[in-house]
Amino acid sequence: MRQEEFEKRYESDWQAFKAQVVLAESFGFYKRSAPGELEAFAERYRKLCYCLALARERQYSPYLISQLDALVFRGHQLFYQKRVGVFRRIYQFILFDLPVAVRAQLKFFLIACALFYLPGLIVFGITLMSPEFVYSVIDSVTVSQIEGMYDPSMDRIGRERQSDTDFMMFGHYIKNNIGIAFQSYAGGIIATLGTQFYLIYNGIFIGVIDAHIINIGYQETFYSFVAGHSSYELTGITLSGAAGLQLGWSIIAPGNYTRRQALINAGKRSMPLVYGAIFLLFIAAFVEAFWSSTTGIPSQTKYLVGIAGWLFILLYFTFAGRGRG
Repeated sequence: MRQEEFEKRYESDWQAFKAQVVLAESFGFYKRSAPGELEAFAERYRKLCYCLALARERQYSPYLISQLDALVFRGHQLFYQKRVGVFRRIYQFILFDLPVAVRAQLKFFLIACALFYLPGLIVFGITLMSPEFVYSVIDSVTVSQIEGMYDPSMDRIGRERQSDTDFMMFGHYIKNNIGIAFQSYAGGIIATLGTQFYLIYNGIFIGVIDAHIINIGYQETFYSFVAGHSSYELTGITLSGAAGLQLGWSIIAPGNYTRRQALINAGKRSMPLVYGAIFLLFIAAFVEAFWSSTTGIPSQTKYLVGIAGWLFILLYFTFAGRGRG
């Protein structure tokens, strides 16, 4: 069937469904004041999904496919998401939607990891061989503050001020982590340049600090501190970077869409990564404030918890949600 015949046959159904979507978005799904207007919503939604599948299979014009895809997305939002409670939606997101989204956008995630980890590993090696290199990247005042945070004689490690409570530090870590994630994501709007900068910068900062801590002999204090929360924090940062790269790439290579529409589409696709980054960074802040800074827990225990965290992240993003992905 030619595209013209296809459109002529199903155009009236699409328009009828679109009218129902507009009504449902305006007044709420299945609102009692207009029950008759939303009859056959499910049937039309299924037919629309069928039409979209046919259009893709027969390789009809990208414009037609994008129009049907956008309408299916709006219908899906109304038909499924608005009929479940908030806790059910959170559960579904964590258990299914987030890992599926990461696997679907694996290319951007791997690029973000490369931009973050590779520069860090390079400067890590340089700083180990040339300890004075740390002062080429970080000012002496900040270096002294970091040294004080991981001094083995401290009662609570990882803090600039011993008087801070766990709850105060929890808020501080959340603010700091979310700030980094927001910069990494929003920077993508500048054709990925901002995201690349923040990923590389933070990777270099962490790599230099790691090596400097080893050079001054504080490695046991430092690594026992970061072990518990590093998997969640670093993965959260790279997820936000992957989302930012996707935004920027939509501007560089919009494909058959206008740059505005491509950016809108990329924003929708990247939001699960952003929500996932916030979720992981929240966990990291909690662990960092209430577990990592405690000196009464043996280092070996903290290392085991850290290894378990990385294994969990790997298995979670590899296997979770497979039944729906």
